[in-house]
Amino acid sequence: MTPRLAPMEAPLRAILLAFPIALFTTAVVTDLAYLGTAQIQWTNFSAWLITGGLVFGGIVGLWAIIDVIRRRAGALVYLLLLAAMWVFGLINAFQHSRDGWSSVGAVGLILSLLTAGLALAAGWVRHSRPEGH
Repeated sequence: MTPRLAPMEAPLRAILLAFPIALFTTAVVTDLAYLGTAQIQWTNFSAWLITGGLVFGGIVGLWAIIDVIRRRAGALVYLLLLAAMWVFGLINAFQHSRDGWSSVGAVGLILSLLTAGLALAAGWVRHSRPEGH
């Protein structure tokens, strides 16, 4: 049996996890906007959003490591999803740092979709079970 979360811990975790979910999914939208308009500023927006997702994803990942150490139920799956999200997000950040069309294209869009999907999956795994169980 695992101990229940402190009263403020669960909402804080949810708020922090909301950032990578929102930032990575918005990067998909800005990638699509770039592919539809060819306005280079959309790739800049994508790069900034991905960077923000990586920063907050790192914070959430550190907290997930603590959960694994505490042996919380489902913590390992959650951590693995976050780790995959972060690694693909980092690759995506490198892809988006390239010049012009090559920064997004099919590879950048696929990486953005994969990263956003992993962020959503991590959120689903983390919040699909009652707190403290």
